Amino acid sequence: MTKLKNKTILITGGASGIGKIMSRLSLERKAKVIIWDINTENIGNTLKELSPLGNIFANLVDISNLQEIETTAQKLKKEHGNIDVLINNAGIVVGKYFHEHNATEIEKTFSINTSAPMHICNQFLSEMMTENAGHICNIASSASLVANPKMSVYAASKWAIFAWSDSLRLEMKQLQKNIQVTTILPYYINTGMFDGVQSRIPILEAEATALTIIKAIEKNKKIITIAGWIYRFTRFGQAFMSVDVFDWFAGSIMGIYKTMGEFRGRK
Repeated sequence: MTKLKNKTILITGGASGIGKIMSRLSLERKAKVIIWDINTENIGNTLKELSPLGNIFANLVDISNLQEIETTAQKLKKEHGNIDVLINNAGIVVGKYFHEHNATEIEKTFSINTSAPMHICNQFLSEMMTENAGHICNIASSASLVANPKMSVYAASKWAIFAWSDSLRLEMKQLQKNIQVTTILPYYINTGMFDGVQSRIPILEAEATALTIIKAIEKNKKIITIAGWIYRFTRFGQAFMSVDVFDWFAGSIMGIYKTMGEFRGRK
């Protein structure tokens, strides 16, 4: 079990959505919370709302910018010491057919969803390894498992983070380091990020999802899929069904391939 009491937790995208809820849940567990976010207004509102619960701090940072990551990480370490828990939560989605993406959208999606978690982890991992303690939680997606129209770039970014995250877990195990790595594979979450999505599978509620993630960290879980049967069926179906049969089931029966048809997203 990982006790969060008196731990220092860094949460990216911590001023909105499940990031904000996880910040609150961590404070309720008597942790010190540091949030990184790009939205000044959201940061201000979150600090005002959550400060009565305990020690919460924030940095305005664009995690698509490596220089900002490095500068902010050094500032954090000077002010707070090394972190105990890193939750790589921040992410974006464009929601277009691939040919409709421009170069900036492709680069931005990968820089935030894929490169940033790696760069942020790199800023704190050496200290964790020296102390032989720490926990890294990476929010991937059920899109890490299933290809989906109008999600090609997002899905690719999440497939990559899933592969990196679980490889990191195995590396820490091979090196006999007491550093836990948890990879989260949630379905669509009702936070505004996926507004407009139409799904036959129930969309997840933000509060319950955030609580599941925090509990997964506390229990040192390795891989957690929220809406768990999807993970198991997908793995099974992809292994035993032909591509055409799996496409028929996922597309026609489950309706997954049409979920992004009315996507609007967060403005």
